[in-house]
Amino acid sequence: MAELGNDNGGGKGLARIETKAEDGICHDDSALPVKAQTIDELHSLQKKRSLPSTPMTEGLLQGNAAFATLSEEERHKLRLQSISASLASLTRETGPKVVKGDPARKGESSKTSAVHHHDFTPTISISDSALKFTHILYNLSPAELYEQAIKNEKGSFITSTGALATLSGAKTGRSPRDKRIVKDETTAEELWWGKGSPNIEMDEHTFMVNRERAVDYLNSLDKVFVNDQFLNWDPEHRIKVRIVSARAYHSLFMHNMCIRPTPEEMENFGTPDFTIYNAGQFPCNRYTHYMTSSTSIDINLARKEMVILGTQYAGEMKKGLFGLMHYLMPKRQILSLHSGCNMGKDGDVALFFGLSGTGKTTLSTDRNRLLIGDDEHCWSENGISNIEGGCYAKCIDLSMEKEPDIWNAIKFGTVLENVVFDEHTREVDYSDNSVTENTRAAYPIEYIPNAKLPCVGPHPKNVILLACDAFGVLPPVSKLTLPQTMYHFISGYTALVAGTEEGIKEPQATFSACFGAAFIMLHPTRYAAMLVEKMQKYGATAWLVNTGWSGGRYGIGSRIKLSYTRKIIDAIHSGGLLNANYQKTQVFGLEIPAEVEGVPSEILDSANTWLDKAAYEETLLKLAGLFKKNFEVFANYKIGQDDKLAEEILAAGPNF
Repeated sequence: MAELGNDNGGGKGLARIETKAEDGICHDDSALPVKAQTIDELHSLQKKRSLPSTPMTEGLLQGNAAFATLSEEERHKLRLQSISASLASLTRETGPKVVKGDPARKGESSKTSAVHHHDFTPTISISDSALKFTHILYNLSPAELYEQAIKNEKGSFITSTGALATLSGAKTGRSPRDKRIVKDETTAEELWWGKGSPNIEMDEHTFMVNRERAVDYLNSLDKVFVNDQFLNWDPEHRIKVRIVSARAYHSLFMHNMCIRPTPEEMENFGTPDFTIYNAGQFPCNRYTHYMTSSTSIDINLARKEMVILGTQYAGEMKKGLFGLMHYLMPKRQILSLHSGCNMGKDGDVALFFGLSGTGKTTLSTDRNRLLIGDDEHCWSENGISNIEGGCYAKCIDLSMEKEPDIWNAIKFGTVLENVVFDEHTREVDYSDNSVTENTRAAYPIEYIPNAKLPCVGPHPKNVILLACDAFGVLPPVSKLTLPQTMYHFISGYTALVAGTEEGIKEPQATFSACFGAAFIMLHPTRYAAMLVEKMQKYGATAWLVNTGWSGGRYGIGSRIKLSYTRKIIDAIHSGGLLNANYQKTQVFGLEIPAEVEGVPSEILDSANTWLDKAAYEETLLKLAGLFKKNFEVFANYKIGQDDKLAEEILAAGPNF
């Protein structure tokens, strides 16, 4: 071991240290010199080269033979050319000069020369923007995006559980009145326009003005984030999307919400099917035609592009892509659905539809069943598939006891929007709505322990329409005929409790076509007809489940116990409810079971639970009238060659 040697210098200076070997082993903690001459070189050794370097599978090689023979540098150049083309102004000869890497990190940018895309012969005229580089931060990992957000975006913090807390600016929710869709010869015929429709028109020229504004803004930045990802877990029907954004927050959000490509898929991504230009930090020009504020969310289906100006709320990207799927998928005879979806151990799949407050998230997230998805799905000839790669959960009043899966999913990689946290401990207070009631968490679906990966399943056996009926007149469960399924699917009913001017709380009916009217592109009856066609073809049964009040309206009766609703859902899953005896209710003509295991039989018929029978009759007729009034906007829509189906749907509504 080390010993102090004799000092031959007459006691002057420090003693020399010697190292001895014992049993052939040198007990010395020294090591070989580091392979670096400078601190910068040392830092460069800290990180090793990452993919792309994966071999191509035989399937990918087919149709990509030429691409497979390219060198890595040539593939890299092609990718940059594709991104330059995406960012190209349509009024200039070339796209911007793009180079991969962060301009803040000297020496880390790609050694490949700058690339630009051009369709025309360049002219002598040149602009300042043509002289600069736009650095591309391409498909960064969550760790890299954390670094970018914390360094460059005010309001970005790491919470105590490792999530990234961010702010979405002035807009903390979607802006449906500022959403526009280009109306051309094709969309004029195909889309749903007019009364009741969420689709507000704009012309091609105005879209191009806004596109130019967004692209100019993005090209003026030193760096932009580019995500190349997928929609739809069914590989036969997946859509390639490119998201160009200015904020790491937006890039991480979409990394979580879209399907993440493997390194192999990313290397061979090619040209996207749809592109989002998110310039949300920059406003639109209020003097532009069709603009009603500084915010504009514009979709051009012919150009396969979406432009965002004047809002940083990330949910606009998610729902914009959902609207795209509502347009593209029916063209392939695939039904796009705003629903939750889970699967039992025997492969039985159930769809859950419901507006806010109906219990859709709670009931579709079942520890005894696999979660296929929580919000957006496609039903094709191959079965059911999730559109997304993540979940976007509400966080207000979140607790471990109420939503353990969501609570545990808020960890490293998760985006937390607009939450409030302790300035020292960084612990989030989910009850604090100082910023907004609409606090959210976006995380990859694999953060849910019982998620089914890949997120696909066989054809659904049960379609469950959830309603929180605060009027207290709908039964806890009823089996629907196919026409009734269409009627209630198109209606998309629930009831909320709202304060009146006098301060008395009373139920307020809410209707949202297809349980997601804000996102549908075609007329609601188109989706409803596809739904019952698939149900008929694959043998699915529809159920209307009331998670609201019983024994009286809100303020008089009581909320149906969650334990009873779970028993009803269990009986639907098991198939036991199919074998029950049924009787038909008045006015709505709903078939209600005589008994459900674990549920008191007396509550199954809502009429039995009201002490004041006259009040029950009055409230029942009031709700029936609200249904009829809401349905007037759909009543004259012709389906197919005759009006027979439309007449059947109307007849399936309340009769009084």
